[in-house]
Amino acid sequence: MSRTPTDAPHLPDRRRFLKRAAAGAALAATPAWTRAPSKLGLTIEELSDRRDFLGTEDEAFWEMVKSQFPLRPGLILMNAANLCPSPYPVQEAVFGYTRDIDQDASFHNRAKFNPLAAKSVDALAELLGASPEEIVVTRNTSESNNAVINGLTLGAGDEVVLWDQNHPTNNVAWDVRADRWGYKVIRVTTPPAPKTEDELVDAFVSAFTDRTRVLSVTQISNISGVELPASRLCSIARDRGIYVHMDGAQSFGAVEVDLHAMGCDSYTGSAHKWFCGPKEAGVLYVRADRVAELWPSVVGVGWDGANAGGGADKFGTFGQRDDAAVAGVGTTVEFHQAIGPAAIEARTRALATGLKAAIRERVPDVSFHTSDVPGLSAGVVIAELPVDDHTQIYNRVYEEHGIAGALRTGAFPGIRLCPHMYNTMAEVEQVADALAASL
Repeated sequence: MSRTPTDAPHLPDRRRFLKRAAAGAALAATPAWTRAPSKLGLTIEELSDRRDFLGTEDEAFWEMVKSQFPLRPGLILMNAANLCPSPYPVQEAVFGYTRDIDQDASFHNRAKFNPLAAKSVDALAELLGASPEEIVVTRNTSESNNAVINGLTLGAGDEVVLWDQNHPTNNVAWDVRADRWGYKVIRVTTPPAPKTEDELVDAFVSAFTDRTRVLSVTQISNISGVELPASRLCSIARDRGIYVHMDGAQSFGAVEVDLHAMGCDSYTGSAHKWFCGPKEAGVLYVRADRVAELWPSVVGVGWDGANAGGGADKFGTFGQRDDAAVAGVGTTVEFHQAIGPAAIEARTRALATGLKAAIRERVPDVSFHTSDVPGLSAGVVIAELPVDDHTQIYNRVYEEHGIAGALRTGAFPGIRLCPHMYNTMAEVEQVADALAASL
């Protein structure tokens, strides 16, 4: 595969490189369950030590990261936009907390989960560049999106601007509420595989009127893989007094996120996707000066105290929760911090860039709905192959080559491939070979 100078791998001193590579290869070759002191995989502290020793530019480091996930041998999982596995430290934390609850479900024993939940919120706030008072742990992005959609006060004459590449819970859900309250929904279409930020920004700005109350978009589309210039859109909209809601289902855990710097009014994400966290755990961020104007969708036990606190807690009185999953969110943040959010983002973008290049080499007539411009795409890659129906290829690459992606139909047909930190550059080449062989 040809590379530009900016794509070239880091080349350290040869002796140092060989020493690190040998150490990394030994780690990767050692079955995870034989390593002390963990039963499965490395501890988070050990992972951090390996990062400091090997460096995140070394492929041996990412081979070691892959070994921290319980992936079936022979499987190349590239479906992070839908569901990711949890690494061993997160699994063990959730399993341990669950066993603890099941052994003693008394109020006395479960009292420990209140500070653990608070720790998860604090960790999320630090990871996402927010304050703890602006964060609540929900069940997923869908629930968080609907909390915002149902929480805002809108009526006849108001307009909500959406991206037509939003996820249904940040798209159709607005229609359902509009049918009840009478506001107008406007959908923006952007150019396919955009070349510049201006192409994206101009499409939204041209849709704004003096009646626009909300801009609600998905930061990275699960449909096309296009990444919006989030901070720029937030700045333009807020200067016009427009509330900005950012669906982060495909950015949370995949790219670095600083919500205060981004400038959105609310943000949502799921733990089970790129974050690699517990199932049925998500995040809702509401900027501090917007909390008061949003109504809660669910009012449960603890409402009085949550509301009196003046923070996002008022959106989280769901009743009985899976305490183990909520506590496990904090462990997942620790796992991400041990690798480094910037390193994870760089790795994800490098894998996606390498994947597009490798597929192009082997399938000359392929086209991508996902932009090649840095900053206008991240880890979601939609490859349209020279076939009328991608279903057979989608099934063949899984059944014959062990590659798990997703089938895309409709406006952006193709095979969706979403590599993440548990994938290797060698797997990128294997995927390209498999697609070519399946045509």
